[in-house]
Amino acid sequence: MKLILTSDVLGLGAPGDVVDVKDGYGRNYLLPRGLAVAWTKGGEKQVTQIKRARSSREVRDLDHAKEIKASLESTPVQLVSKAGSGGRLFGSVGGADVADAVTAAGGPALDKRKVTLTAPIKSVGTHTAVVVLHPEVSATVTLEVVAAS
Repeated sequence: MKLILTSDVLGLGAPGDVVDVKDGYGRNYLLPRGLAVAWTKGGEKQVTQIKRARSSREVRDLDHAKEIKASLESTPVQLVSKAGSGGRLFGSVGGADVADAVTAAGGPALDKRKVTLTAPIKSVGTHTAVVVLHPEVSATVTLEVVAAS
């Protein structure tokens, strides 16, 4: 079965890639979850549109990634979350929360899938997160998690 990927699939490809997979995998996993669409002759236009959108979001090159790394590491990021009296959070802070906090702090828009937490953030305090900007460049973001009043 020939499909056009619409999002990243680990071990298979990136958005806009045309892949050939087994019928069951495509029909039972990729298509229902919206990770791919069926390939058609008119799908080439769709492939170019997906690749154009991906290239506009991507980091342009290594130098651009280093510039973003410098701005990320120098930007103080504060994340406000509900917490109990002992400083323990109600729930936890995830990659999407970190990406939103960086954007709110004046940093660049990040993809939540590129944010890696060293450990689950479940308490108030200072924590770190790693953001993969380029295969060769990773930035360490320092987060100050504070309790909402």
